[in-house]
Amino acid sequence: MSQTIQIALVGAGMFGGDVHARAYADLQRFGIAGQLARVGLDMWNRDFADIRFDLVAVATRSEASARKAAANFKELTGHEPRGYHGDEPWNDILRDFPDLDVLAVATPDHLHTQPILAALERGVHVTTEKPMCLSIHEADEIIDLAKRKNRVVAVDMHKRYDPDHLRIKNDIQNRIGAPLYGTAYLEEPLEVSTSTFKWVESSDPFSYVGPHWTDLIHSYYRSKPASLTAIGQKKRLVRDGINAYDAVQVRVDYENGMSINYHNNWITPADFEGPVNQGHEIVGADGKVESDQQYRGFRFWNNGGGSRTSNNHFTRDVARPDGTRGYLGYGVDSLTVGLAAICRMKYHGASRDDVAEIYPTAEEARITTAIVDAAAQVRDLNFKYTQEGKGAPVTARFGEDGITIVDPMRASEGEAGVFRKIYERPL
Repeated sequence: MSQTIQIALVGAGMFGGDVHARAYADLQRFGIAGQLARVGLDMWNRDFADIRFDLVAVATRSEASARKAAANFKELTGHEPRGYHGDEPWNDILRDFPDLDVLAVATPDHLHTQPILAALERGVHVTTEKPMCLSIHEADEIIDLAKRKNRVVAVDMHKRYDPDHLRIKNDIQNRIGAPLYGTAYLEEPLEVSTSTFKWVESSDPFSYVGPHWTDLIHSYYRSKPASLTAIGQKKRLVRDGINAYDAVQVRVDYENGMSINYHNNWITPADFEGPVNQGHEIVGADGKVESDQQYRGFRFWNNGGGSRTSNNHFTRDVARPDGTRGYLGYGVDSLTVGLAAICRMKYHGASRDDVAEIYPTAEEARITTAIVDAAAQVRDLNFKYTQEGKGAPVTARFGEDGITIVDPMRASEGEAGVFRKIYERPL
């Protein structure tokens, strides 16, 4: 009996078109069994050996980009998915494919919630790019609907699957003892904010790439935030007429006592030697771990090309004897685990609870969303006060009573002005 997982991809830009589409092309051709050993799920190889994957549709904003994405997929696989375009193309996909299993969401950050909810309402599982959403209230809406519909929402948190990070989680963090403090940074190239994305004024560099690190730290220690402060700067992008933050710094203090500083920008000059600059370090009571994800010891240079580094762990092409190229790396692993959970539920009777341990869940993504949501509000207030020469005194507090913005500059309004609650449920 044929077993097929039908997938539709919404968004075919930098991640949708490059990572998702390439990953689904290999699934289309060879299935998922060959990927399972990379994520410790090879005990299901035989169970999944006969499951086929079919990318039935790809959707983008414009008709031209949809046609290009569909044609690119056909070049890889010989199969051409149906192309869709428009402001809300997922609605057309969900109408035309009533048996769709998975909607993969790779739209801009601030446009994740609508397609996720639309898919869940139709009983369709979801894999989505990070952050799951930008609002803690929207996160609750997604989680509640996923529970009611008994569907998976898997969030692409691929830094969990970097082999260096797995070593830290499974070994080094125990050696260095209780965490005290740390720093995590990810600095994107200027082209991301000036040409690649047209929506940077609706986001900021922390909301865009900070979730990689907040999720990674959460996966290490499973500790919730207790408070945070945030500040941002606007100097470079405004020169190009873009009213967006160049950089944002967020310090999160956690319930287990550790304090982590997250530094992000998207203005790194084009002649920097790597695609991005990234790394993190954690100081513990008994030691320290440093992990540089930008320069891992691999560097090359050539005439006219300058000195370059590359991350050969994220994704890489693997040559096959037939001349095709496989697509492997921790960037694919994060998608594999979510699809594996969906396969277990559809064909092997597993419950949502049974598979929750094997992929980054919406419930876990809610922690990152809460940090992103609160940080954005604190950031804007502190930026305003800094511009006025008043410093950056605003913080956010997390507790059993929810999330509260603490703004000492509103002391004249009394307690209600200083303590403004933005969320009323505990994390």
